[in-house]
Order: sequence, then C-alpha cells, then structure tokens
Amino acid sequence: MENILVCDDDKEIVEAIEIYLEEEGFRVFKAYDGVEALEILRQARIQLAIVDIMMPRMDGIRLVKEVRRFSTIPVIFLSAKSEDADKILGLNIGADDYITKPFNPLELIARVKSNLRRYTTLGSEVTNDNVYTVGGLVIDDNSKECFVFGENIKLTPVEYNILCFLVKNKGKVYSIEQIYEHIWNESVGGRSDNTIAVHIRHIREKIEINPKDPKFLKVVWGVGYKIEDEVL
Repeated sequence: MENILVCDDDKEIVEAIEIYLEEEGFRVFKAYDGVEALEILRQARIQLAIVDIMMPRMDGIRLVKEVRRFSTIPVIFLSAKSEDADKILGLNIGADDYITKPFNPLELIARVKSNLRRYTTLGSEVTNDNVYTVGGLVIDDNSKECFVFGENIKLTPVEYNILCFLVKNKGKVYSIEQIYEHIWNESVGGRSDNTIAVHIRHIREKIEINPKDPKFLKVVWGVGYKIEDEVL
C-alpha cells in the first residue's frame, strides 16, 4: 500500500481527494499548510505528494524546494492557477506534474498511478547505476527511455545516444567533433558537418519547455555543448 500526502488549506478538497485515493487502496496522510506537510514528509515514508501552491505559513513552491533537498518522490501540484508561467515555474522547481482546479477525480487518480509507476520503474527508491537524473530530466539507460518532468519523450536512436552521452558527462563541454566521434566512432575528417547541430536542435525541441531558452542542453559559444550539472 502506497502512502500519499495530500496538502491543501481547503479541508473539503483534502477530504474529497482522500475518499478517491482510499477507494483505490492508497493510505492518505493529510496536511493543511506547507510547514505541516514538510514535517510529515520528513517523518513518514511517503511515496507521492499532492500539493496546493497557495497555502499559509509555507506555500507549495517553497515546500517543494525544501523537499527536493532530501527526497525525489513524485510531486503533483494542485492549483487554481492555469497560466503557463505558473505551470513552468512549478515544474522547474521540482514538481513532476500539474493539475488545475476544478479537476476530474478520474484524471487525478490516473496521474497519481502514472507518476507512481514511473517512480518505481525508474528505481527512485533503489540504487540504479544506469539511471541518470538532471533536474526534471531522467535518462534510463536500461530501457533506453527519456523522461522530462515525468513525461516519456520519444527520441530517435541518434538523439538518445547524443543526449545520454552528454547527461552521463553532465557539466562537461564537448565540441561538435568530439560528440560526432563518440556517436559514430569516426572522425569528422575536416568536413563542414552540421549533423550534430541539427540533432541538438531536435533534442531541444523535445526536452526543453522553451527551446530558445534551454535549461538542460546549453551551448558554450565557440566551444561546444553541455548538459547543465544543476538545473534550477
């Protein structure tokens, strides 16, 4: 039985979500502000948290920032805010999913199960040397899959190999020639080859919220490309 924390200052919403979750066999822990939720998360073995953004004492944004210091459990934001900027902020600071109020209970349950499934599959609760994480970007080199904030991103084999190489060596800058030689195991040979640049552009279009302002895959002008070793 998975333990799920539900945190919202509206007690009626908490009780309603509790009913839906318990019907699915989950054990529910309840909190009504961020401080109370943080205490529960530090003391109990919680597998997933559903967190409102606007709360007294400590809001959901601050709560998730604190949680990410010691836990990688999935967090689903629940908020009346629907603007894209709010969704992007929530995802960038460490949330895995986002649902706006009013919500469909069936959709909430489906998202809870989906995030729990990914959390278990990717081995977040056990050591797995073949899973690489940078912020909300996860590379599972066992299944050859890429996830961004919980969403399975479809990459071509070449795109996956380039991204996996850079993620495994996050923080290090590699030139186009170095990336080419690693992926194809041959030298560019002095040719003017834009193959890597094209693949990088396609990767960014798939993994970045805003490809024009990338958070993960950065260019170092005149040198090459790198994956940031810390994404805020």
